[in-house]
Amino acid sequence: MASVSYDHVTKRFDGTAAVQDFTVQVADGEFLVLVGPSGCGKSTALRMLAGLEEVTEGRILIGDRAVNNLAPGARDVAMVFQSYALYPHMTVYDNLAFGLRNKRMPKEEVDRRVRRAAEILDLGKLLKRKPKQLSGGQRQRVALGRAIVREPAAFLMDEPLSNLDAQLRVATRAEILKLQRSLGTTTIYVTHDQVEAMTMGDRIAVMRDGLLQQIGTPEELYTNPQNVFVAGFIGSPAMNLVPSDVVDAGGGRIAGFRP
Repeated sequence: MASVSYDHVTKRFDGTAAVQDFTVQVADGEFLVLVGPSGCGKSTALRMLAGLEEVTEGRILIGDRAVNNLAPGARDVAMVFQSYALYPHMTVYDNLAFGLRNKRMPKEEVDRRVRRAAEILDLGKLLKRKPKQLSGGQRQRVALGRAIVREPAAFLMDEPLSNLDAQLRVATRAEILKLQRSLGTTTIYVTHDQVEAMTMGDRIAVMRDGLLQQIGTPEELYTNPQNVFVAGFIGSPAMNLVPSDVVDAGGGRIAGFRP
């Protein structure tokens, strides 16, 4: 486990900034949610941390180690994708074991880690099945299991529930939160769903057009939004916004509403 830091990170594609001057510190063991509308830069921020996108400017640190120039496999993070990314010709057991075997880990240690993850995620009876024999929720648990067996410093989750139906999303959301609390692993979770963000994150970082708008606890964002975008985006039902005129009067300020 480790802390994660974005230090004035910028990512440009062909001169256009997808993420701009992004500075966030994630504490060891914290569950941070990156939330915002489609195209706001949240997935790009996560992919830079994973090593799947190069940083244009700034530094990313895992613990006290800058990882800008490290290959993805050397960063000690595990990523869970929206698409599950399971091998269809492999059993659940082999999907869980695949990354460990590639590292030439001893067979006994591979088996220990796979069976531990299967126990945590209630996959013990499914280890001999292939992905096509599983439900969407079961496939998502296998994808989580592939991350768990690596015992990483941080979990990175990119909209992992977006392919599930509404009822299953609620149940799986609770499972992920319970899992993170029991393992205590630093987790950065990307979603466009503000309800998901509010119910899962220790803190939430709200993004728009590549810029960090506000970061804080769910309560802080809901009760003290720093701008109109955050006020309108966070909360269900959404906050009512009423235009007004502010004038100076007698040493004070008065907000007035036009009929």
